[in-house]
Amino acid sequence: MELSDRQKELLKAIVELHVKNGESVGSETVEKETNLGVSPATIRNEMVRLTEMGYLKQPHTSAGRVPTSMGFRVYVQELMKEKEMPVSAEVSMKQSIWQKRHTSNLVVKEAVRALAERLRMLSLAINEDDEILFSGAYHILDFPEFEDIDVARFVLSLFDENPQLRSIIGRAVGPDPMHILFGEDLGIEHLSTCGFVFSRFEGAGKGGIIGVIGPARMNFPVILPYVRYTSNLIDQAVKSY
Repeated sequence: MELSDRQKELLKAIVELHVKNGESVGSETVEKETNLGVSPATIRNEMVRLTEMGYLKQPHTSAGRVPTSMGFRVYVQELMKEKEMPVSAEVSMKQSIWQKRHTSNLVVKEAVRALAERLRMLSLAINEDDEILFSGAYHILDFPEFEDIDVARFVLSLFDENPQLRSIIGRAVGPDPMHILFGEDLGIEHLSTCGFVFSRFEGAGKGGIIGVIGPARMNFPVILPYVRYTSNLIDQAVKSY
C-alpha cells in the first residue's frame, strides 16, 4: 500500500527520533519535537495505521512505537538525505589508507581502522584472502542495544565463528555494492536489534567487503557516505600500484 505524504513525513520523524534517542516514540514526542502541523490525535491514528501496515511496531514495555526493518528501509531508500562527509575527514582517511597502498591487505586493514575511528563503531572487512578483519569492537558498548551481555557476546563471537558471519553477509544480494541487513530479518534472536551496513569493493582480484555493525537504528545519513567512500578508497589505493 502506498504511503501518503503525511505518513511518509511521520515515518521519517519517528525514525530520526528513534535514532537520536534510542527509545520508542510516542505521539506527544512527535508533536512536540517536529513541525508536522497536525494534532497528537491525528499522529496517534496515523501511527496505528503505519503499525498495521508493518512500518512500525510497539515494544511490549512501551506505549510508543519503533520502526521495523521495513520502516527503516523505506526511510533509507525514499525519505532520508545523505549528509556530505567533511572534507577534512575525506583527506585524513585518504592519506592514512594511501600510505599502505603497496600492500592490498594493509590497505584493507587500515581502512577498517579508519572507518571504526571516524564513525566510532565496530568496523569489519573480509579481504581478498577471505580473512576477516575488525576494529573498534569496544564501540558497541556505547549503544544501549548491546547492554544485554548475551547480545554483545553473540556479536563479538561472530568474529570467531567465521562461517556464520560469512553466511549473514551472504544474505545480501543484488547489483548495488552497498547493502543494509537488519537482524530482525535474519531469524537470529540475538541480532534482532542489530544492523549491518557494508559495501563490496573490487580490489585487485576477487574483492571483498567493508562496513560496520551496530544497532538497527544507525545514523544512516552519516554512515552510508562513509562506508561508500572507504570502499572506493580501497579500490583506488589497490589499483594505484
